[in-house]
Amino acid sequence: MGTQIRSFFLDDRGDIPNNPDLPVIVYEGVFRDQLDMEPQFEQHNWTGIWTGDIYDYHHYHTNTHEVLGVKAGSVTVLVGGDDGQRLELRAGDVVVFPAGTGHKKLDSSQDFEVVGAYPDGRTPDLKEKDPGKRAQAVNQIQNVPVPNTDPVYGEDGPLLHKWVKK
Repeated sequence: MGTQIRSFFLDDRGDIPNNPDLPVIVYEGVFRDQLDMEPQFEQHNWTGIWTGDIYDYHHYHTNTHEVLGVKAGSVTVLVGGDDGQRLELRAGDVVVFPAGTGHKKLDSSQDFEVVGAYPDGRTPDLKEKDPGKRAQAVNQIQNVPVPNTDPVYGEDGPLLHKWVKK
């Protein structure tokens, strides 16, 4: 498939907790030849599937992890807060954000469309930057279980090898 898989950790920013134990995982070009990723996510029990856009402000979820697959176009996403990492994603790329990972859209092509899903049918909460709620957020994030499956590769995917809680 020509897929490159990379991962990286993000530091707690004070107003965005990120995740101290689990890295962000990027699957570059995993769906390059077939942009219909929804059935694969669903097959691997990443459900609550939606399509659309990414919010243009920093946000994160304290109660679930999230997978985003670029279905069309391209996007630049800022991950981890104002001083975080910029991700350039294009059609066929997938990114998995562990609970607590801040992200926002910086720019996208006019035809940009993303598919999102969550492990085990979880319904995400929506949190914005707020240092006053950080302690509560961190407690919730630590209680989110590691999923049983990788959203792309299922029971033997890279996520299961990279996401081992300390």
